[in-house]
Amino acid sequence: MAKRRKVTSAIVAEEERRTHVINIDGYSRTKELLKAGDCTTSIPFMVGDHNWVVKYYPNGNDKHGHISVYLVLDSAGGDGVKAKVTFSILDKGGEPVPAYIKVAPEHVFPYNGSDWGFGDFIKHEDLEGSVHLGGDSFRIKCDVAVKKIRSEETHANQFVVVPPSNLHRHLGELLKSKDGADVAFRVGGEIFSAHRSVLAARSPVFKAELFGTMRERSGDPIEIDDIEAGVFKSLLHFIYTDSLPETTREGTNEGVTQEDIATAGHLLVAADRYDIARLKLICEEILCNHIDSSMVATSLVLAEQHNYHGLKEACFEFLASPSNLEAMIVSDGYQHLKSSCPSLLRELIARLLPVELTAAKDIIRDI
Repeated sequence: MAKRRKVTSAIVAEEERRTHVINIDGYSRTKELLKAGDCTTSIPFMVGDHNWVVKYYPNGNDKHGHISVYLVLDSAGGDGVKAKVTFSILDKGGEPVPAYIKVAPEHVFPYNGSDWGFGDFIKHEDLEGSVHLGGDSFRIKCDVAVKKIRSEETHANQFVVVPPSNLHRHLGELLKSKDGADVAFRVGGEIFSAHRSVLAARSPVFKAELFGTMRERSGDPIEIDDIEAGVFKSLLHFIYTDSLPETTREGTNEGVTQEDIATAGHLLVAADRYDIARLKLICEEILCNHIDSSMVATSLVLAEQHNYHGLKEACFEFLASPSNLEAMIVSDGYQHLKSSCPSLLRELIARLLPVELTAAKDIIRDI
């Protein structure tokens, strides 16, 4: 009779890390509007199963002549969360400036709303005299590491160890090799080969097209005219691997370029067209985390036309700052926003009016 193996459990401590970048557009205007002790807050981001925000005090919290920054726990029921935070100023290339890196020791956030950071992050005179304040804007990088505790079952005398799934790697290789490919697409002059069954399994739209209206088509590639070749290539990569190409830097804020952000916008439209839900959320998150004055108008139009509520709310929050609103009005995308989605501008104005002016808000909505 086989000897029964002993089953034990282990408490495993692990750490989840994430980077969040805050764009401070209109530094001088924000500094003028917010007095010492007043702050503005970043959009929420998740690390270690908890939501966090960054509070930015342009005139300091308790130290005059400084900028203050704090990491804030923004999750109910997250009592006693352990986290480490590092704040740094980024140069024009997106790299941390060694002289302006501040590392906080590990801290226990005792309750929702508790914070930890630096009242003396950087002096006004140091920032204003540096090359890192360009066009009255600069960026703050916030690196967060959260301790997570999990329990796992272990076995004494374990003779076989099962590795993690690598299905995504095999499917990615299948896409690259084109072995057994039975459908082709022509996009922007390029030909992409794929597998009907894989596409149908991942997208209800592809399923309807490839096993419905397009099923009888053979030989000639299927023409797709309204998606760029690079975007379609990224779409196929996600369908086969459930991840974005490395150049798109899924789920991070570090080193992301304007081209990456623009690609995420195009990929969001493609994901919407083919109803790939997870990809839509990933791209929407990338856009929410990289809103600036030059792209906020375009992002608002995209959010309105495709009903992306989270992106719309993030844009409205960004435009609640007077300096950001002024910069958006002189951006290239403003006229497009004005002509294609005038109702959005009316909604924005209504939101920015003080709560007391309820009647005025109703009038604006009726215009």
